[in-house]
Amino acid sequence: MMLISRRAALAAGLAFVLGAPDSLTAQAGGRGTTPRTGTDVLEAMRAAYDGKWYHTLTFVQKTTFHRPDGSTQEQTWYETLRHTKQSGTQLRIDLGDLANGNGVLFTPDSTFPVRGGTPGTPRGTGNEFLPLIEGVYVQPVSQTVKELAGMKVDLSRVATGTWQGQPVWIVGAASAIDSTSPQFWVDTQRKLLVRMIIRPNEQQPPLDVHLGGYEPAGNAWIATKIDILQGGKPVQVEQYTEWKADVPLDPALFDVKQWKTAPHWAKK
Repeated sequence: MMLISRRAALAAGLAFVLGAPDSLTAQAGGRGTTPRTGTDVLEAMRAAYDGKWYHTLTFVQKTTFHRPDGSTQEQTWYETLRHTKQSGTQLRIDLGDLANGNGVLFTPDSTFPVRGGTPGTPRGTGNEFLPLIEGVYVQPVSQTVKELAGMKVDLSRVATGTWQGQPVWIVGAASAIDSTSPQFWVDTQRKLLVRMIIRPNEQQPPLDVHLGGYEPAGNAWIATKIDILQGGKPVQVEQYTEWKADVPLDPALFDVKQWKTAPHWAKK
């Protein structure tokens, strides 16, 4: 996911959300007791899928922008995710026709735009979603906590609530009626991210991100529909197809200097 016009860090990030298939639901744990802190929630997510989460993911994204005048615009994006011990979590997004060489590479703390195959000026803000849709399941929790610092979620606060009829832990809010504090919601049974409220800046209403339409992807899940709202109105909708987990990826895909020359899985 990426709201380019509002904040590049919101990319693909929502580009997907993951969990484990039904066969692993019991291992993920039941409702249990409410964790005391957000760090405890992250620990539960990590433990539920320890050694099971995928380290690469590719998919095609249909992105629909909702304009203030009521019109819409559609684009096709090609998204490539990986996590390695050396580089951490990285997300490559190719915007539109691959031959044009337009896109962006995200890490949890940096953004590397590419235009016409030429790298632009890096930015010191990253994708807030990467720690919660990938990193939390494959790296030490202490690293995930560090990566979440920019989101400004108060990890000392955990409330309970329901989301689409299922119980959730709400990290960063004192109660479920708090609709403005930076926060993330986690399904208590499957330990999956189902909602985020983030504040790109103080001058605009927060973004309310909903993740659903889960489908199996390897030994995990992918949320195949992402809805992003602002002020109660849709601003972006993402729908995913052709997903593949744990596929081999050429490391050159994540080198912005080789953006147009690296072997790409979407090229037929």
